[in-house]
Amino acid sequence: MDFTLTEEQALLRDSARTLLTKECPPSLVRAHIDDPAASDVLFDRHLREWVALGDGPLVDLVLFCQEAGRVLLPGPFLATSALFLPLLRAADLDAEAAKASTGELVGTVALAGRDGTWVTDPVSADPVRTFVIDADRVDMVAVVVPGPAVVLVDAAATDLRHVATLDTTRRVFELDVPGGAAGVPLDAEDLAAVVAAATVAVAAELVGVSRWLLETSVAYAKERVQFDRPIGSFQGLQWQMVDMALDVERAEAAVAYAAMAADAGDPDRHRAVHVAKAAAGQAARHCAKTGLQIHGGIGYTWEHDLHLYLRRAYAGNALLGDAEWHHDRLAELLLDGGA
Repeated sequence: MDFTLTEEQALLRDSARTLLTKECPPSLVRAHIDDPAASDVLFDRHLREWVALGDGPLVDLVLFCQEAGRVLLPGPFLATSALFLPLLRAADLDAEAAKASTGELVGTVALAGRDGTWVTDPVSADPVRTFVIDADRVDMVAVVVPGPAVVLVDAAATDLRHVATLDTTRRVFELDVPGGAAGVPLDAEDLAAVVAAATVAVAAELVGVSRWLLETSVAYAKERVQFDRPIGSFQGLQWQMVDMALDVERAEAAVAYAAMAADAGDPDRHRAVHVAKAAAGQAARHCAKTGLQIHGGIGYTWEHDLHLYLRRAYAGNALLGDAEWHHDRLAELLLDGGA
């Protein structure tokens, strides 16, 4: 399998990196913590035109999400592009999907039950939906109900309950399933494909988070001097940074393979999704823990950005199933002969 990017893909990645580095500095991320509306200008002016990536190849969306992870992109981009738009397409809600693809209609998805798992077969009959990301910054919420079916509700008219999490850069809510509303029927396999693609997108974000943690830790190890030598010259830190790099490279390859397998409809795509999310979650947690150790005392301060990435690393690992959960699902597929 050839992992080389095409000229168009390389341009997409470089354009996304340039845009996000300039328009989403740490100061914006920190401002979003105190006021979620702080990121609205970024979405309105720059990211609406990128939402359409959710309509195209998953590989392209993954490239953007990696760059989004590097800057801890706040706001409803992930919810709209990786979840809401593909779900509308799967439900044949083309009029709404057309608006979502241009960023005119911003939305999120409510699927996980009270236990927090994004199980699609069967859809939870629990009247509560959890892990509804950035629901306070969207126009509509697509609630998935048993059937499965999709119920579109106005976010402003929904009783959203904010849930405090470790990650202060991505807000999470819970809500009650609307009673008596007629849902639009949805094919179970199509729903599973939407969730699988979103899982790979979140894994791609984690790769970006891990890459930032690795590069920042290496740079600090070159600058921090102890005993008249840069701490990066000590073998005890060198092998830790090598292990970080190996985890990041492994996760990036796994995510790329999962995206390519999904785009090609390869029979291995189901297993590849679990491998990608597990590898990305492990890499992010490892880089967060080791990066904090390398930074020493400064890494524990509020003023340093490392804690923001640590929060996204652990919360992102939990979103759409943590590494251990995906390992269990992978084991089930392997023991069941890959069905």
